[in-house]
Amino acid sequence: MLKKELRQKYKSKRQELSEAEIDHLSLAIANNVLTLPVWDKTYFHIFLPISEQKEVNTEFILHLLSGKDKEIIISKSDFGIRNMTHFLLTDNTKFKKNEYNIPEPVDGVEVPTSKINVVFVPLLAFDKTGHRAGYGKGFYDKFLKECKPETIKIGLSFFEPEEQIKDILENDVKLDYCVTPNAVYEF
Repeated sequence: MLKKELRQKYKSKRQELSEAEIDHLSLAIANNVLTLPVWDKTYFHIFLPISEQKEVNTEFILHLLSGKDKEIIISKSDFGIRNMTHFLLTDNTKFKKNEYNIPEPVDGVEVPTSKINVVFVPLLAFDKTGHRAGYGKGFYDKFLKECKPETIKIGLSFFEPEEQIKDILENDVKLDYCVTPNAVYEF
């Protein structure tokens, strides 16, 4: 399928999920994240979910990271230049939703992409080769290209993979893993 078709299909599938289902599936994803070979790393970048888009609730993964004393990094997006700035999550971090309802840090200690070891990547769909379809703005592909080559990229999805995303672009960055409620896919 093409990304445009996948976006429509998976936005629709997510809208059918209840809050209880989202929490149940998100907890199952977090439990599967525990099986990944990443726990020797220090700096973990995670997205905060857009609840209106019924994204994976990353609160469970945040608790895992915090419990394992990991450095947690979150981003703020600049839609004018399609760029992300990354900040260390602390007890003092204040959040504000931007115009797209993305919870973002107001300010904080900026972290260079060169420090990031692991990135949890939001997506709408992924395929069996590790390619993903997001919302189509290119923020994460640009960000992932700025990361070190050894940075581990982990997609989070409520749904299992599609066979193939047909319209992959040169700028698209593949995932290393994708975690669903039922499985961990390695690419």
